[in-house]
Amino acid sequence: AELDADGPQPEDLTLDVLYQDEALVVVNKPPGMAVHPAPGTPSGTLVNALLHAIPDLKGIGGVLRPGIVHRLDKDTSGVMVVAKTERALYGLQAEFKARRVEKRYRALVHGVPPARGSIHRPIARHPKDRKRYSSRWAEGRPDARPAVTHFQVTECFEDAAELVVTLETGRTHQIRVHLSDEGYPLLADPVYGSRRRDRATGRCRRAAEALGRQALHAWRLGFVHPISGRRMTFEAPVGTRWEEARALLRGAAPSGGGGS
Repeated sequence: AELDADGPQPEDLTLDVLYQDEALVVVNKPPGMAVHPAPGTPSGTLVNALLHAIPDLKGIGGVLRPGIVHRLDKDTSGVMVVAKTERALYGLQAEFKARRVEKRYRALVHGVPPARGSIHRPIARHPKDRKRYSSRWAEGRPDARPAVTHFQVTECFEDAAELVVTLETGRTHQIRVHLSDEGYPLLADPVYGSRRRDRATGRCRRAAEALGRQALHAWRLGFVHPISGRRMTFEAPVGTRWEEARALLRGAAPSGGGGS
């Protein structure tokens, strides 16, 4: 599938809007939706949905990624802020660059990490697989970027745990890479996960199947409004599939429910 030569086109897709004013919109991105068009994903993205919902968004900060200030992986759900004006875009970009934005995630991982911890390891592209990143091989590499991830365990299960993860930096795949390289890969992560553990019998396998995508959710986003200067914080619920996965990790019997 090829990208449209005229840029992304408006598409009438469902958007879960948490907040909106003249300057910005905050959405709860569903899993399975890419943020912006790219080769192989020319449509059905958050940008396509936003262009339909906000007709004057086109061109804010560029044609391909109008209004986009930060990204989430396609299969990561949760809170995103999108700028609706150039002034808001520049203000939010400056906040992200200065690391003044609060970014908290929920993650379901294999294994039980310490109650809390911090991972200070640079991240670079994997030496053998250009689509992957690594913190194991990054030291001394010219493309290595500093990366800091903090985590706190909120619930322990049988050989699994739920964490709240706070990002200081925003490197590509940062949480997935750091947790995997520490020995606690996300459930159902097709790139950095543990397929052996996902396929194993028991609670983790059932939970990974129920979730159907990597167990990472952008739970909370806090920032200063670029126009009003007011501090704002938004949270998005994890969704019914996540709750089902968590129940299975606790030892509940599998249900026939679906949902997102």
